[in-house]
Amino acid sequence: MGTAQPTRILILGGGFAGLSTAMELEKSLASDPGVVITLVNRENFFLFTPMLHEVAASDLDLTTIVNPARKMLRRVNFFAGEVRNIDLATRQVVVAHGFDHHEHTLDYDYLVVGLGSTTNFYGIPGLEERALTMKSLSDAMRLRNHLIAHLEEAASECCKVKNPLLTFVVAGGGFAGVETIAGINDFVRGALRSYPNLNENMVRVVLVHPGPVILPELGEKLGVYAQRKLSERKVEIRLNTKVTGVTERSVELSDGTVIYGNTLIWTAGTSPNSLLRNLPCQKDRGRVIVNEQLEVSGWPNVWALGDCAAIPDRKTGTYHPPTAQHALRQGRVLGHNITAAVRGGDRKPFVFSTIGQLAAIGRRTGVANIAGINFSGFLAWWLWRTIYLSKLPRFEKKVRVALDWTLDLVFSKDLVQFIEIKSPAGAHSNDAAPNEPATKAAAVSS
Repeated sequence: MGTAQPTRILILGGGFAGLSTAMELEKSLASDPGVVITLVNRENFFLFTPMLHEVAASDLDLTTIVNPARKMLRRVNFFAGEVRNIDLATRQVVVAHGFDHHEHTLDYDYLVVGLGSTTNFYGIPGLEERALTMKSLSDAMRLRNHLIAHLEEAASECCKVKNPLLTFVVAGGGFAGVETIAGINDFVRGALRSYPNLNENMVRVVLVHPGPVILPELGEKLGVYAQRKLSERKVEIRLNTKVTGVTERSVELSDGTVIYGNTLIWTAGTSPNSLLRNLPCQKDRGRVIVNEQLEVSGWPNVWALGDCAAIPDRKTGTYHPPTAQHALRQGRVLGHNITAAVRGGDRKPFVFSTIGQLAAIGRRTGVANIAGINFSGFLAWWLWRTIYLSKLPRFEKKVRVALDWTLDLVFSKDLVQFIEIKSPAGAHSNDAAPNEPATKAAAVSS
């Protein structure tokens, strides 16, 4: 007598949406021996992106905002790999992993697409090749290294023209752009005390925003407040302006201004994951259109959520915004709906309204709108830290972040540049594996 094939549930993407779905299924279905649940993610960790700018600005250690997926999921299988192709007709997904990027084909009965979004460079000349981004842990570390490298180079005796090295441009006045520029402005200006031959007059920090006020999601009043606070801290704000080109030595703006420097942090646009283009289903601006139960029309047992899904909002008649607080709740609803599909039962629609939005703008100040009430200054900053600390997964990480924040009140920020170096020629040559990554080392400034 043959063994029955287990029900296979495959979740693509380990961000807020995918991981939330997996954790909900872990509670409801993962203990069933007749069900196999697998989460596929490129990295073997979950990244808490709201705190990403704090890593770039040396407020937090890089390990504090990441959680190993295998510690968060005890009964759900985890596959560290990159999704290469999704075939809805054959119910198969091709993934690649390993040093040689060899491929596997994973079959499924139920599929969850939560692949998130990627950076959109809009075809602007030189942007993709030269801009820094802020979407991943490596992006935050690369930005931190970049800032310190420019401080070190500008401080060297042989550097005659220092200002371009200390000119930093951030494009995009949304949450990511404002929090990033506030963090790096505090970091760079605070670091100057360790570089006696540099001064604040050499530093130029510019925020470029296409709209009339930054942080438009929070309303004009809080946006104007944030602009005033950043301007007081010597951040230049260019409103109603866009980046039109980037060269090795300059950033070109739509008003004809040319800013000389080679640092541009791009936070002004995202696109749904490119893998969605080939899916034979309805889309809205690249996002997969789903119904209120998060199921893809015309493809039974295929769901999508998070940044890559267009989810109808019955209250507004449009689609739900692609935010973390929505993605977390979408995952819980989807976990319930998949359980109902497997075991039988009623499915729930996704119904949720934004509770509040917050932004940290540096120097223990912030702006927030919670339940329609505006907050600004220290109270908003305290709310930002309190709320996001409560949302950070796992008690261990909460303690580490709280400890880092406490120490930051007493000690100055680290000026440690993490760089990749190779061992000296001939040293331990017989011990190195062919595919072993370069050794990580740290160069410490004064």
